[in-house]
Amino acid sequence: MPKMKIDGVEIEVPAGITVLQACEMAGVEIPRFCYHERLSIAGNCRMCLVEQEKAPKPIASCAMPVAEGMVIKTDTPMVKKARNGVMEFLLINHPLDCPICDQGGECDLQDQAMAFGFDRSRYLENKRAVPDKELGPLVKTSMNRCIHCTRCIRFATEVAGVEELGATGRGESMEVTTYVEHTLSSELSGNLVDLCPVGALTSKPYAYEARSWELRKTESVDVLDALGANIRIDTRGAIVMRILPRLNDDVNEEWIGDKTRHAVDGLRYQRLDRPYVRKAGKLVAATWSEAFAAIASKVEGLDGKKIAAIAGDQCDAESMVALKDLMAALGSPNVDCRQDGAKLESGVRGGYIFNPGIRGIDRADAILLIGTNPRFESPVLNARIRKRYLAGRCAIASIGPMADLTYAVDRLGAGPATLRELLEGRLGFFEKLKAAKNPLIIIGMGALSREDGAAVLALTRELAEKVNAVRDDWNGFAVLHTAAARVGGLDLGLVPGEGGRDVAGILAGAQAKEIDVVYLLAADEIDTQKLGKAFVIYQGHHGDAGAHRADVILPGAAYTEKPGTYVNTEGRVQLGRRANFPPGEAREDWAILRALSERLGKTLPYDTIDQVRARLIAVNRSFAALDQQAPGSWGAFGKAGPVSDAAFASPIANYYMTCPISRASRTMAECMASRQQVLAAE
Repeated sequence: MPKMKIDGVEIEVPAGITVLQACEMAGVEIPRFCYHERLSIAGNCRMCLVEQEKAPKPIASCAMPVAEGMVIKTDTPMVKKARNGVMEFLLINHPLDCPICDQGGECDLQDQAMAFGFDRSRYLENKRAVPDKELGPLVKTSMNRCIHCTRCIRFATEVAGVEELGATGRGESMEVTTYVEHTLSSELSGNLVDLCPVGALTSKPYAYEARSWELRKTESVDVLDALGANIRIDTRGAIVMRILPRLNDDVNEEWIGDKTRHAVDGLRYQRLDRPYVRKAGKLVAATWSEAFAAIASKVEGLDGKKIAAIAGDQCDAESMVALKDLMAALGSPNVDCRQDGAKLESGVRGGYIFNPGIRGIDRADAILLIGTNPRFESPVLNARIRKRYLAGRCAIASIGPMADLTYAVDRLGAGPATLRELLEGRLGFFEKLKAAKNPLIIIGMGALSREDGAAVLALTRELAEKVNAVRDDWNGFAVLHTAAARVGGLDLGLVPGEGGRDVAGILAGAQAKEIDVVYLLAADEIDTQKLGKAFVIYQGHHGDAGAHRADVILPGAAYTEKPGTYVNTEGRVQLGRRANFPPGEAREDWAILRALSERLGKTLPYDTIDQVRARLIAVNRSFAALDQQAPGSWGAFGKAGPVSDAAFASPIANYYMTCPISRASRTMAECMASRQQVLAAE
C-alpha cells in the first residue's frame, strides 16, 4: 500500500485509488461535480483541482491515481485560485434563478459556490439559451442550468443500461439530449434527479410542491417490490411529499425504482378512512363497533373449516402473525400468504429466499434466470446483475420470457422442457454452470406460480445441487419474489395447516359454498369474482378490488403510516417506520386484528407492538436478527412430477401498476400512457 502526504499528514492508502478518494480517507473535503463513486471517471468539471508537489499545474484529483511518495496540498493559494476560476467559468452561463429552482436548498452548485467560489463575475455577455428536453412524466428539464458534468449520461449508459442520453455539439454548443426526443424508457430514470448536481434535472411530479427544509424526514423501507430498498420518506404535515433512496450497499446501493419513488401520490387517493358494512347490497359507513358486530354475527359459532384468510403482498409481519393467531383461535387451517399461487413451502428456508444475498450477485461468475424478468420485477436488482455483467467474465443465460434486460443474455429456451434438458447436460450452458466457481440460479414467480410450480422448483433444486451451486461457502440458489410480504409470511408459516386450503382451494371452496367467511388482509391480487356468496371481510388501505367485493371493510394503514417489520427476498429482516398517520378512523393492522379478536371472544395475547414483535421471534428466531442476511437451511423441497410444455411468463406485465398504491397513482398512470405511446411509435 503506497504512502503519501496530504496537507502535511502522512497516510497509507490502498493501491489503485484516486487522489480524491485518498483525500476523502484523510478527512479532507474535495469539491466535485462530475465525479460520483458509482460511475466511471469523466474528469470534465475540474472542480476537484489540487496541488501536487513538483507538478507544473494543478491536477484533477478524481482522475489521478495515487503513487508512492506523492505529496498533495489542498489548501494553498494556487488551489483556491484554481477553484475560484473554475466556479467563475461554471457560472458564466448558469442562470442565477435559485429562488425559483426546485433544487434550491439541495443544490451542489449552490453549496460549492458558497464554499469555494468567487464573490463576483467579470462576464458581461449574454448567457446562452438551451431548449428544454422532454424526458417523460418523471424528469423535468431546465437545460439552461446544465453544467455538462455528464453524470446523467453515464448513469443511463452504465447503471440503467438504456443508452438514450448523450451529448451533441462541442464547446458552447454542447447539449445533453436524447438525440431523438422521446420519453426515457428506463425504470430507474428517477435516479437522474438525485445525481444531477444542479437544477437541470428535477422531479416533475414534485415540481413546486415543497422546499427541503419544510419536510420531516423518516427512514424506512420500500414495499412496492420484494427487494426492500432502503428509503427516506419526506412528509409535510399529514402528506407524503416524496420518497428518496437511502444508502445501503447490501441491498439497493443508492438507487430506487421509479415506482418506489413516484407512486407515492397514490397514497392520497381512493383511501379507506372509515369502516363500511354492506346493507341491502350497498356499502354504507359504519362505526367500528357496528363493523365488528357484523363480523361477529357471521363468525361466532361457525366451524373453523368454513373460515379462511388470505394475506396480501404488502402486509407487515406484525399483522400477519396476528392474522395467523386469530385464525388458529377460530380453528381455521385455511390460511395462505401466496396470492399468486406460488408453489413454495414454509419449512425449508433455503428453498424460498435469495440465498446468496443481493450482494452475492457481485461474486457470481455464471447466472441462470428461470421464469423471471428482473427488469420489471426488481429494477434495482436487475441493475446489480448488469453491474456484474459489465465487470466481465460472467456468462448469463435465461429460460423464460424474451425481454431486454439491459445486458447480453443467452436465451436457452422458454419453458420447463429446456430446464430438463439443461439438468440432463444436453445444453452447453450446463458446463458453464458446472465450471463456474460461484454459479447463481435465479428462479422467479413466473416459474413457481404455475400448476406445475412445485415440479419446476424440484428440478431447479436438483440442478443447483448438480452444478455444485449449494455448498458450505456458497449457496447460489436464489428465489426472486415479487411481493414484499411473501418471505415474512412463509417465515411465519402462513400456509395451509393440516387439511387446510391454499388460495386456489379457498376460492374453489367459496364458489362451492364450503367456505362461508373469507378474511382478506390487504389481498387485492386475487380473482374476487370467484369468492361466490361468501361473507368477505376486507382489511386494507385502498378501495381496490378486495374492497369492492367486501361485505365489511376495516380501514388499515399503508406502509408509510405504521411501524412494521418486513422481510425482503433475501431473507433480510428490516424495520419500516411511521412517517405520518393514517387518514380518518384507519388504524394499524395488527391493532385492528387484536380489537376484533376481543370482540370474537378469542383475545390475542398482546397489547403493544413490542409484544407483537416478541411473538414474531417466538414463532421464528430469524426475526431477532435485524438487517442481517445469511443463506437459509437446506433440505428437500419442491415436489417431483410432470411439467407442462407451456412457456414461463413474467408475473408482471405492467411495471407501473402492480398494487393498490400504484394503481391509485396518477403519476404511474401517466408513465403507463407515455410508455404505450413510445411502443406504438416503434
